[in-house]
Amino acid sequence: MEWISLAFMQRALIAALLTGVTAPAIGTFLVQRRLSLLGDGLGHLAVAGVGLAILTGAAPLPLAVAICVLGSIGIELLRESGRASGDVGLAILFYGGLSGGLLLAGLAGQGTGTLSAYLFGSLLTISATDLWFITILGAVVLAVTIGLLPQLFAVSADEPFARSIGLPVRLLNIVVVSLAAITVTVSMRTVGLLLVSALMVVPVATSNHLVVGFRRGLFTAMALGAVAALSGAVGSYYLNTAPGSLIVVIAIGMFALSWPVSRVLQRRNRPVIELPDETEPVVHELAETHPHVHDQDCGHLSVQHAGHVDYIHDGHRHAAHGDHYDEH
Repeated sequence: MEWISLAFMQRALIAALLTGVTAPAIGTFLVQRRLSLLGDGLGHLAVAGVGLAILTGAAPLPLAVAICVLGSIGIELLRESGRASGDVGLAILFYGGLSGGLLLAGLAGQGTGTLSAYLFGSLLTISATDLWFITILGAVVLAVTIGLLPQLFAVSADEPFARSIGLPVRLLNIVVVSLAAITVTVSMRTVGLLLVSALMVVPVATSNHLVVGFRRGLFTAMALGAVAALSGAVGSYYLNTAPGSLIVVIAIGMFALSWPVSRVLQRRNRPVIELPDETEPVVHELAETHPHVHDQDCGHLSVQHAGHVDYIHDGHRHAAHGDHYDEH
């Protein structure tokens, strides 16, 4: 395990852990809001930030964060105002961000090769400055997500209800998309802008197979994301392959394994209903004074039972028996 003493591997493992934890944390709210593809759209928008950074000579990560956050807020406000539906907003992010990034990189005299490190990740080349930036932003995402967990869940699950109890729905929606934008841009050096959405969604889907409850699902997804990210980072060192793609493949493999596990858990937790023994004699109790005479037109519900007819009366079954009624 000589790799553990290598500085670039230490930085890669820390960055992978932060990405593996933060991506499913905010992804849980996106899945709850049925916005699983928002991460893809924001990833394409971040390409425009990277292209602008290449053109201006600025640091790519801070500029990509700023552009991605501003773009996500703009799309959310358009969606809320009804001027653009959710799928139209995503289309704007997809095509506008990617084409804008390629155009800006071309104007800077750079080809798509320069963008590939951001599109598909470059975990092993993370610098100490990048790691500090990733750590600070990751801590912000986790602090806000966990600190505002009840409020963010209320808004993601039922906006009208959240509004009725006085929550600032618009502000909380902006918080969710802003955190998603930060997470996407922070993850572009680990799994890449084109693959980060998978790390935001797949561990959440896996946790939904294994546990019940939003809070338990959130922390289980974070744990699964961390396992996938760390495994991919270490595995890429031995397999000499791209860490981002391996991380996503491992996450998908965990999802595939969770399916049979969930079936076993469902069978184990299924409640057992004990039926009465049909061989035991049925005990009948004599009904109290019963002046009413039951027949087909008496207005009470009739039920066929063991060769005779019971009538539902006062919450009990009454069965004619000679000159009286039995109750059972």
